[in-house]
Amino acid sequence: MPVALHDSTKRRTAGLLYVDKPAGISSHDVVAVVRRAARSRRVGHAGTLDPFATGLLVLAVGPCTRLLPYIVGEPKVYEAVIQFGHETDTDDATGAETRTGAVPDADTLCDPLHPVRCAAEASLTGRISQVPPAYSAKHIGGQRAYDLARKGRDVQLAPVEVYVHAWEWLGAGDSWLRTRITCGGGTYIRALARDLGRALGTAAHCRELRRVASGPAQVTNAAALELLTPGAIVDGTVPLMSPLGALGDVAHQQLDDEQVADLRHGRPVRATRDGESAALLIDNDVVAMAVRSATGRWQPRVVMLGDGQ
Repeated sequence: MPVALHDSTKRRTAGLLYVDKPAGISSHDVVAVVRRAARSRRVGHAGTLDPFATGLLVLAVGPCTRLLPYIVGEPKVYEAVIQFGHETDTDDATGAETRTGAVPDADTLCDPLHPVRCAAEASLTGRISQVPPAYSAKHIGGQRAYDLARKGRDVQLAPVEVYVHAWEWLGAGDSWLRTRITCGGGTYIRALARDLGRALGTAAHCRELRRVASGPAQVTNAAALELLTPGAIVDGTVPLMSPLGALGDVAHQQLDDEQVADLRHGRPVRATRDGESAALLIDNDVVAMAVRSATGRWQPRVVMLGDGQ
């Protein structure tokens, strides 16, 4: 029989999974692998990565997919190699060269405190206006920008506001810079690489990209894709995690058996937490996300009890 998320005495068949995506495959390819490993179609993600990029993907399996809108996914942390000398039409190493420029001198790249590069990075820190790459999932007239770009159409995307928390120098060579970027959701690191080149009076693109964190999730806790063989989640070879640690600073209320029964039938439960507008209702694990009703009871918004694969 299916195992409910709240039953901690049995193997978890619903929960979160962190995967370390290799380069060369899409995030949707990873979802397909996880579906076979879980023997379930109910697999969703909390944000994709470009095919050329590597690193952390946060996925939910089974009823836990209902919690994806509540998963804390910021800030995001990336490690990127920015290649100077030319721009590409994709703003990464997979695209065709579109513009060239002189490579910055070695001191600019190799000195962690070089004022010229630090000033350029500062101009791309905080709340900034960013033009997304032409090859992106943004919509133009109901079509994806990358579909239009692949057809040879001239793609002109409007700038969007994003937030960049910090740049951190990690190393450099004669024509490249390795940096760690902490940013908010919706930020294109490829576009930051392009714009850093322009801020330095030259041309650049993102040569390598790796996501190392998304909110509390860390790539160091991620499973390698090769471990996700068919059935590996079902048989416990690759265990799923509780979503509790990924749901942020939300109040918790422990349920008794009567309250669990009420939830199972869609009935609100008595709130024992004062002053909270929302809460996670717990019975060994998350069984519901609820909001406080006008009568002071918890009205469930997301319920995972009795829901199988």
